[in-house]
Amino acid sequence: MPNTHLVILKKCYLDKILDGSKPVELRLLKAACAPYGAVAIGDKLFLKQSSGPVCAVARVSSFQEYNNLTPAKIKQLKSIYNHLVFGTDEYWEMKADSKYAIFIWMKDVKNIKPVMIDKKDWRAWAVLNSKNDFGLLGSADVID
Repeated sequence: MPNTHLVILKKCYLDKILDGSKPVELRLLKAACAPYGAVAIGDKLFLKQSSGPVCAVARVSSFQEYNNLTPAKIKQLKSIYNHLVFGTDEYWEMKADSKYAIFIWMKDVKNIKPVMIDKKDWRAWAVLNSKNDFGLLGSADVID
């Protein structure tokens, strides 16, 4: 059964996903935490603007994970994928000491009626379940 995820995005990246110019979401991580190791093809993504509402959904069409990264390997990933993820030079420099990466290809991206949720933690990615769903999994306002 597919998982459902809450993905927090800066507005500039969310806008690019919604207009179709950014088909891939990247997370560079120092530890092997979600979404690394937690994403599968067919998973549902709720897309939330940072400090804003959940305003879109998407499905995972493909993903690629990397581990044991070094600054040199991250530089290589930038040269291969940056045209799909739109990372700034500052972003890549800030993440140069990451050990894990996951590139997530999205399909079926759709706007939904904006939903404000009560999320107070700093996680930029959460795997949702019945005990931790921010009211999204059972909401009649959210399309499937």
